[in-house]
Amino acid sequence: MRTFHRELGRVAMRAREYAVATYSGFKVGAALMTASGKVYTGCNVESSSYGLTLCAERVALFKAISDGERKFKAIAIATDAAVPTPPCGACRQVLSDLAGNIEVITMNTENTLAVHRLNKLLPHAFTARHLGLRRTKKSR
Repeated sequence: MRTFHRELGRVAMRAREYAVATYSGFKVGAALMTASGKVYTGCNVESSSYGLTLCAERVALFKAISDGERKFKAIAIATDAAVPTPPCGACRQVLSDLAGNIEVITMNTENTLAVHRLNKLLPHAFTARHLGLRRTKKSR
């Protein structure tokens, strides 16, 4: 485990404090590191219509994408669950599509940390090739 894993986890833990988890009470923070080392944070923001809720991972990723970032190194996800919590299926798919096979760092408030590669969390991911599309460098 590298030093930046724990530090990125701490940044995610701070982002978690801004979560709006009115309905579930499950606060999540995320910290996404770009290839150049810049970090974008996100927290979950819930709606009474759960389908409109945004997860912390997607908030961080969309912030980075909207700032022009396209290459990523790792994402840390922080919760207060007893076991470090990996991203949900929707977040795994979006991360796979837009961030590639990045490192996924999960951390809880007890400082328990786990590190995975995204392709281990989402084996056999649905990709553009399944649609018959070719991925170009410009689209990434």
